[in-house]
Amino acid sequence: MNHPADASRSHALAGKKDISTAILERKKAPNRLIVDEAITIDDNSCVCMHSATMEILQIFCGDTILLKGKKRKNTVCLAVSDDTRDRERIRMNKVIRSNLRVRLGDVVSVHDCTDITYGKRVLVLPMDDTIEGLTGNLFDAYLKPFFKDNFRPVRKGDLFLVRGGMRSVEFKVVETDPEEYCVVDPNTEIFSQGEAVKREEEERLDEVGYDDVGGLRKQMAQIRELVSCHLDFLDFIKPLALSHQKEFYSTDLQVLGKR
Repeated sequence: MNHPADASRSHALAGKKDISTAILERKKAPNRLIVDEAITIDDNSCVCMHSATMEILQIFCGDTILLKGKKRKNTVCLAVSDDTRDRERIRMNKVIRSNLRVRLGDVVSVHDCTDITYGKRVLVLPMDDTIEGLTGNLFDAYLKPFFKDNFRPVRKGDLFLVRGGMRSVEFKVVETDPEEYCVVDPNTEIFSQGEAVKREEEERLDEVGYDDVGGLRKQMAQIRELVSCHLDFLDFIKPLALSHQKEFYSTDLQVLGKR
């Protein structure tokens, strides 16, 4: 027969949170939204959020925002209002999800991107496996109508899909001026001459990261904490490491001297 005290102790332990894996838990914040499929607007440059969420984040329709996904990936998009979904969700198409290395149901963070400026020049090249057997001027057929008067934000390294004629072509943003990201306006020079980008050189969407490891949560938390600690406190750890090295060599020399 179980003692009442044992039963209450077991109940307390069952409800107690395991802090050993706290580093793996996601912090709740208004700018952390769940990825959902794009329905009303399927565009490579736009994401949709509830108007109430945009109001909380002080984002207006048409603003350029910075999205942060998995594996230190981020991209820039235009914010569009869509009240057909829950407030904690954000709609985006497969192209944007691929650039962020996220899938449906994953969490992304939304940030202001007030430092973005109009681009002077961008270099955009096609993916080789999407232009096989394709002839003609790719700029006139695909890039010109895609960018014309649309003021699309682009980020270096991102891929985007352009539909034209009877097939779609995938392009990569190879370079931007200014660096990292910019908005392509009518005055931006778009260069598209160069060798097509090979698919095998791109990062795969299914590459393995922390979120792909199943089980062993305590061990994974310890590894992540060890790695994060060294990265976050590198300036503090370096002097300590050098100090320990000096002590080691000094002690070693003293031992050798006694022999």
